[in-house]
Amino acid sequence: MSRFNALRLAFALCMITTAVNLQAPLYHALAEEDGAGVGATTIAFACYVVGIMPVLLALSGLPDKLGRRPLIVTALCLSLLATSLTIIAPGLVTLGAARFLMGIGAAMLSAAAPAYMLQLFKGQDKRVAANWVTASTSLGFGLGAAVTSLFIMHSPSLTPPSLWLYLAAATLALVLVAGVPDTSARQHHIKMLRLPAYPAGTLPFGLAILLAWATVGLVIAILPSTLAQHGLSSWSGFATFGICSCGVLFQPWARTLSPAKSTQLGLVILPLAFALIAWGALQGSLITVLIGTVAASSACYGFIYLGGMSGVLARAGEEQHSRASAGFFLMAYIGFSLPVVFTGALIDHVGHDTAFKLFGAILLAGVMVVSWVLSLNHMPSGQTGEASARQD
Repeated sequence: MSRFNALRLAFALCMITTAVNLQAPLYHALAEEDGAGVGATTIAFACYVVGIMPVLLALSGLPDKLGRRPLIVTALCLSLLATSLTIIAPGLVTLGAARFLMGIGAAMLSAAAPAYMLQLFKGQDKRVAANWVTASTSLGFGLGAAVTSLFIMHSPSLTPPSLWLYLAAATLALVLVAGVPDTSARQHHIKMLRLPAYPAGTLPFGLAILLAWATVGLVIAILPSTLAQHGLSSWSGFATFGICSCGVLFQPWARTLSPAKSTQLGLVILPLAFALIAWGALQGSLITVLIGTVAASSACYGFIYLGGMSGVLARAGEEQHSRASAGFFLMAYIGFSLPVVFTGALIDHVGHDTAFKLFGAILLAGVMVVSWVLSLNHMPSGQTGEASARQD
């Protein structure tokens, strides 16, 4: 029964994240319709994080006070509302409003889902729960974009049938998750206003996911305009699926590694994968882009996402799971927004080539620093002391 309940919860999590990138292949067409540039598109894209931040920064106590199931149900309702808005009035302004609502829902998912899944797998290895959460959300982040691409390749539209299909699937998820038991004790004395927590040893995992999701955000928000220069923008949904969902295939490998080793392996792959994506997009080589996105997904949603979440849950005490998860996702969404907006504005001024080179250089420097910090934090204590002495 616990596995069946976990499956129902996983389907709900998948539907919440499916809404997030459902319109991704339409970004370039929406910008053209409104006469806007890449910078405006990335601002609409980043409204998602504007919705996330207040919940993650100030309301991470919600799951303990209200329960976990009500947050998942609310997140699904917000996703349904957001998708409905994009059907009624397609455009960048509506997209920004919809992504704001999706951001609130995603923040509720981030705060509640890991602890909720842990509750369903109580007594088992914590990595099992982390795997169910990462697999279901990773699949969702790319699924919507891929389905939308399939429809617009056949018949271009600002409101493709994929949006209507989503409304039906998410409604089913709402019905299914309503019956998943939530046995968490309501702690009414807990204040709603609680900041995310970073228990000892968890911050490097947060920095790693920041770099990973900055790369993901660039592919989702900016790559469509790059591919459009070569008449390939309708394929952008498959690039989004590649970078968001294919990482699930690498999670069994990631589970065989310690959280630190898994994260470090992902950091090695990340800049190499971005180089493939950037070169392929600039040259109009679709196969190179798709190979690069799958490689990046192995890092972002395979090794770094699963390794990072497992590392955070392992180092956080039972009472800190929700706050530590919120802290991990806060770093992820900072990466998902600020570097993307900066790069989009840079493209409008200096072009895709220069902007991609600068992003790649910063990404490589960040990967080197975070890998070094991870190696220090997870050395045996004696070795750490020796390393410090050598530095002195």
